[in-house]
Amino acid sequence: MRAVDLIRHKRDGAPLDRAGIGAFVTGATDGSWPDYQLAALLMAIVLRGMTADETSELLAAMLDSGTRLDLGAHASRGVDKHSTGGVGAKLSLVAAPLAAACGAVVAMMSGRGLGHTGGTLDKLEAIPGFRTRLSLPEIAAVLDRVGCVLVGQTDEMAPADRRLYALRDVTGTVESIPLIAASILSKKLAEGIGGLVLDVKVGRGAFMKTEADARTLARTLVDLAERHGVRTRALLTRMDAPLGRAVGNSHEVIEAIETLKSRGPADVEELSVRLATAMVELAGLAPDPPAAEARVRAALATGAGLETFRAIIAAQGGDAGVIDDYGRLPVAALQEPCRAGRQGVVAWLDAEQVGRAAVALGAGRATVDEVIDPGAGIEVLAPVGTPVVAGEPVLLLIAGDHARLAAARDLLAGAIVITDAAPASTSIVIDTVTGT
Repeated sequence: MRAVDLIRHKRDGAPLDRAGIGAFVTGATDGSWPDYQLAALLMAIVLRGMTADETSELLAAMLDSGTRLDLGAHASRGVDKHSTGGVGAKLSLVAAPLAAACGAVVAMMSGRGLGHTGGTLDKLEAIPGFRTRLSLPEIAAVLDRVGCVLVGQTDEMAPADRRLYALRDVTGTVESIPLIAASILSKKLAEGIGGLVLDVKVGRGAFMKTEADARTLARTLVDLAERHGVRTRALLTRMDAPLGRAVGNSHEVIEAIETLKSRGPADVEELSVRLATAMVELAGLAPDPPAAEARVRAALATGAGLETFRAIIAAQGGDAGVIDDYGRLPVAALQEPCRAGRQGVVAWLDAEQVGRAAVALGAGRATVDEVIDPGAGIEVLAPVGTPVVAGEPVLLLIAGDHARLAAARDLLAGAIVITDAAPASTSIVIDTVTGT
């Protein structure tokens, strides 16, 4: 069937069969479909959706588009974590080393920033010399030596997803549960893992704005992964305000290191520990959640997680000196505060607007080929719940030129809400979704 026929077929609401999905994925992999036809079918999928069987076939085709990592003797302890994207969500840089320090084998294949949300690879590449593109033999060598590797897709693993992921970012086709699920799991299942922990964000700064949508995505991911033989658990977590105090790549690396030193923001530490705990349990290293959490907190308290991150950086060619000297990380030269308009309590920091402002500052990309400024970003000086007086800085904008500062300033109009009363406190974890 021709590409245009498949596009019309899905546009008109009909399900795609295995052959049609295979043609689509093959076209993305070998380049036989141009970007405009791939984008057209992506948009048709966004508008018309996919059945559970279609989504499973899409995942299978994306997995079969490349090779899978063989963890060999490590397979029984192979586990990974994935977040659906947030603002200031540097959790992989904390949870992965903590889980590995407890004995899990973490082969983490991550992505770049998508829309207003940050990407793990962009954060890691803020570390001078850090290599996120490793060959399969190099990945195996780092896993043997450290127990954790943090990489992007190799040329061999899930190659279809690399092209589709980049197109979705710039064609308004991000918000589709089947596409999100197949994209995430094609990378994760290609790692040869036996367990997967998902951090499904919900709220203003997430792709899933409502709890109902986030729960649907979590259930889709869990059921789909388990259908393909991987033990999976999903945490629904809040993303209305930025996570932690740092947004932007080198700034988030610093905050992740500070968290591994037990000096990070409480929300970053809490959620990192929760995710690492689930990873340790699914890796079969503890009989129940309390025992797994005790192991993770010991790895945090003793510095074992920090030393694992140091070893990961060194093993992947990065400057491990950043652990002790943050001056080795890039920081953009210009700074401008965003001030409180009145006295009161910070009741709302719009995570989506903060994320979009960070992109405008240069910390993210609006087009596939845009170059990121690793030193740009935003520091949250007064998080939600903080009392402020009129004129007090709430956010600090950091960029390399004045035009970017001005663009970010415009995007943040209305992003800060100050009230007389403090907002009600809520748990960062809403619920946990497990296999049926």
